[in-house]
Amino acid sequence: MRLIGRTAIVTGAASGIGRAIAKRFAHEGAKVLIADLRESPLEGGRPVHEEIGAAGGEAIFFETDVASASNLARAVAAVSDRWGRLDIMVNNAATYVGKSLLETSEEEWGRVIAVNATGVFLGCKYAVAQMLKQELRGEVRGRLINISSQQGMIACPGDIAYGTGKAAAVYLTRQIAADYATQGIVCNAVAPGKVVTGNAPQDHDAAALAISRSRTPWPRLGRPEDIASAALFLASDEASFITGHNLLVDGGWMAA
Repeated sequence: MRLIGRTAIVTGAASGIGRAIAKRFAHEGAKVLIADLRESPLEGGRPVHEEIGAAGGEAIFFETDVASASNLARAVAAVSDRWGRLDIMVNNAATYVGKSLLETSEEEWGRVIAVNATGVFLGCKYAVAQMLKQELRGEVRGRLINISSQQGMIACPGDIAYGTGKAAAVYLTRQIAADYATQGIVCNAVAPGKVVTGNAPQDHDAAALAISRSRTPWPRLGRPEDIASAALFLASDEASFITGHNLLVDGGWMAA
């Protein structure tokens, strides 16, 4: 119960990695706001806030477009109003188009950047504004965890917008960590390698999966629970002297 008495927002938490993070946080005692455009999981099954409730936890769903400043401001206010404070903000929501430079339209570029970069900026902005109003818990007022990607550090073949957005998330993490450390704000990122969620087209593409397996030294690809475990560590009191870090959870891909 490493998060007992803590509150959290997880964006993009209806499905995939965000869903696993929300469930893990709730299992460890956190009260969780599920911030997503959709309530039902892409991979099927019950909505995650219902699963958490059935397991004895506390979670609510809040319809949220992370590209909208007003949506994120309301989500942060909802947590503060309902539970008194916001301890953990996980900026996980992301989108992609799967196109190269010349194939990507300005509209496609704008939408991906709006979610993958601006969405992280806005999530951090409104979370930090709330956290600075709060009393310290130990040494910390609040924690930010941005879900980046190995593709924010190396080329993202055939998806320039996605990789650029994820690179922006890594830079935002470092900048926010440096700017607000003295005020008790911890900010880190988790960079997944290839994680099979079952809700992305690449998860059903045999050739794409074969490439990912060939690049990953560990003898399997990632699972959403792998990322949830890393996020839990960074959300816990065990990680107070770690800030501005982009934690690779990639089965050794970037080491090979």
